Amino acid sequence: MDIYLVGGAVRDTLLGQPVTDKDWVVVGATPETMLAQGYQQVGRDFPVFLHPVTREEYALARTERKTGAGYTGFACYSAPDVTLEDDLQRRDLTINAIAQAADGTLYDPYRGTDDLRNRILRHVSDAFTEDPLRVLRVARFAARFTALGFTIAPETLTLMTTITEQGELTHLTAERVWKETEKALNSTHPEVYFSVLRRCKALAVLFPELDALCRETDGQTDYGTRTEQALQQITALTDSTEIRFAVLCLYLSHQGMTEGVTAIKALSTRLRVPNPARDLALLSSRFYHCVHRISHLSADDIIALFDNLDAWRKPERIKQLALAGEADYRSRMSPGTDDYLPGQLLSDAFAVAQQVAVKPVIDAGFKGAEIKTELTRRRIDAINQWQQKSR
Repeated sequence: MDIYLVGGAVRDTLLGQPVTDKDWVVVGATPETMLAQGYQQVGRDFPVFLHPVTREEYALARTERKTGAGYTGFACYSAPDVTLEDDLQRRDLTINAIAQAADGTLYDPYRGTDDLRNRILRHVSDAFTEDPLRVLRVARFAARFTALGFTIAPETLTLMTTITEQGELTHLTAERVWKETEKALNSTHPEVYFSVLRRCKALAVLFPELDALCRETDGQTDYGTRTEQALQQITALTDSTEIRFAVLCLYLSHQGMTEGVTAIKALSTRLRVPNPARDLALLSSRFYHCVHRISHLSADDIIALFDNLDAWRKPERIKQLALAGEADYRSRMSPGTDDYLPGQLLSDAFAVAQQVAVKPVIDAGFKGAEIKTELTRRRIDAINQWQQKSR
């Protein structure tokens, strides 16, 4: 049997990028052969094995035949007569269809190395349209590699549009859509992911709430563009997936708070977005304007903001909201803008309020609901004094 390194590890090595995972394909073997050599079988749909030492995945070379709708509607054939070229042909993009032998020899039947040099994301074959998940994968690769100058081949984008128009995207599970979206949010250019989905009409299917923003305007710029600009800014400020998702949803409340809450909850429920990300999106969409206006808010309003954020139990939300506000601010300002002072003021105000402890309130004899009332009064008084000194 012959073993080859395949997929992302080969691609990233050729691009000079860090390699985090290695996948291997085995040609000319059977499951019995692999088990006899100490590999542990883990795949049910097709034979995948864990190396007895490295625990890396080794898959038997296979072909696939479309048997039903969606990305799971395939029958796999794996046998010693499946060639390396057969296995590579079923892959999504030419840059992912390059194999490397143990001696370093590259096997590139679909000219993936040419597309790497030319910075093109191109499908391997027309079988590309059989798997709707590839629409999201290509959009994610575009987001990941746009900084290196990669673009999507026009004919590949056409096939992505065809997949959308055929209704195949509706067969994707929420978990798979969120997984690809989460990876895109963690990339250097998450805005490209959503831009590509819009170009192939997939945004309207998978993210109708975001697609609707592209037809709304603040009088100068459509909210789709504003969202892309804010995503660019938040990517430079934090690698937190939760905050990036919050910024993605930031302008869904532009028509009103009730509409924004409904849209964010619908999107989050449909994609099964983790609760912390959903909750931060709801809070950021509602309160990011308060960060801009922090120097003009009354002490009562500032304490009410902290209460609404549940910041006393979750103080990290102060920094999270400040970053969301900063992303919005910087998306509308020229490059090289000075530090975002409202974000620092928000943090300073919270630090002042935090210094008001509950123990002295209890020691003063307050009980039950009176404790919260008196604590709030003292916090407001502390903010008032801080504001007076700051002026």
